[in-house]
Amino acid sequence: MSYPDIRTLVPHSGAMVLLDRVLQADADALCAEVTIRADSLFFDGAGVGAWIGIEYMAQAVAAHGGYLARGAAPKIGFLLGTRRFESRRPRFALGSVLRVHARRVAQGDNGMAMFACDIEEGGASVATATISVFQPAGVFFEENEHGNGQE
Repeated sequence: MSYPDIRTLVPHSGAMVLLDRVLQADADALCAEVTIRADSLFFDGAGVGAWIGIEYMAQAVAAHGGYLARGAAPKIGFLLGTRRFESRRPRFALGSVLRVHARRVAQGDNGMAMFACDIEEGGASVATATISVFQPAGVFFEENEHGNGQE
């Protein structure tokens, strides 16, 4: 299956689009890919600090929202927090091909959601976290006639 260009799914532009492409998406999850290159934003000469994995995860969540929007312009969302971020390495090395998974595990009717996220390299998990986000009525929710967010 072919997926839209990731740049059409996130509200970022230019070098701030950190992910390369969508590999898989459905109603509850998205998997994206990023290759660490010498011209990658945040590359420090040896790799990209593992802490940037949080932003990779957040952009996968944003891309999921864009995917669900089905062609509408991506809307701004807010990263509220990260729980239990764990990385098994200090950086993602030059040449690493990472798969960034984001799976929705909780959804409130107020625009808040939680996603279980995982970054894999070569089939092995190298970083995990739970991401909490807030999306005003729009991508995750459609506004009803009373202005209340509904799935």
